[in-house]
Amino acid sequence: QVQLVESGGGLVQVGGSLRLSCEASGRTSTIYYMGWFRQAPGKQREFVGRILWNGRSAYYADSVKGRFTISRDNAKTTMYLQMNSLKPEDTANYYCAVQNAYNPGTSPSSYHYWGQGTQVTVSS
Repeated sequence: QVQLVESGGGLVQVGGSLRLSCEASGRTSTIYYMGWFRQAPGKQREFVGRILWNGRSAYYADSVKGRFTISRDNAKTTMYLQMNSLKPEDTANYYCAVQNAYNPGTSPSSYHYWGQGTQVTVSS
């Protein structure tokens, strides 16, 4: 089992920045990818980006590419999502998730453990 706790959400103005954190605990040695997803009211959960547990090979959805950056602190079991140039359409509940087996898919079903989510609201 892997437990995930997100933090760092909040209210920010258009064009602002926010950094989310995801702390993993439990059987972290089984983690392959760590990923971020988001879900807005009335919409499906969508892939934001992912990174290998070793901190390499970040990959992003087109909607956030160039604005969001995923990183890992290898000294800690923590992943970050730096969000810049935020837009109203970035408003959503953001979830951290992990895979414990290789799967290059970006569907939520390809991830095995989830955090509880943290709300990000971008006001115009």
